[in-house]
Amino acid sequence: MSSSIAIRSDRVRPGFRLLAVTAVVASLAVVAGCANRSASSSVYTYGQAQQEQIVRTGTVVSVRSITIQDDRSSGAGMIAGGALGGVAGNAVGGGSGRAIATVGGAILGGLLGNTVENQVNKKQGLEITVQLDNGETRVVAQEADVAITSGQRVRMISGGGPTRVVPM
Repeated sequence: MSSSIAIRSDRVRPGFRLLAVTAVVASLAVVAGCANRSASSSVYTYGQAQQEQIVRTGTVVSVRSITIQDDRSSGAGMIAGGALGGVAGNAVGGGSGRAIATVGGAILGGLLGNTVENQVNKKQGLEITVQLDNGETRVVAQEADVAITSGQRVRMISGGGPTRVVPM
């Protein structure tokens, strides 16, 4: 004997469908936002590990504080904000007013979510100018996760990826 469960679509509340779709979209947006790029001198990608790199030594001439902004948005903030704004807007009013509130909430939520994502993706960094021992001058921007000061002896590590400035 075989049994199957069928859900009649006329018995599912319309608000429940919107909530379910919103939950799925928000979950996907959160997972998409987990991709984390780094400008740290201490972080290597898997592909950069076990790769030969060139080491040059020098002295830090100047250090300037900067902000590092991710130039690519994952869209997670906009999607999650739009979904949550749409749900919030759907809870307002009734009839055509509800539809307008849902669309308006989704648009405003998307804009707000994108703004939040852009702020979260900002990191404090350093622009480091190094006078190499061979007389050349190089400038590298990286996250401010390692203390670097003017006059400090450093190693510049490059090849197979970004150039890093690390204390000796």
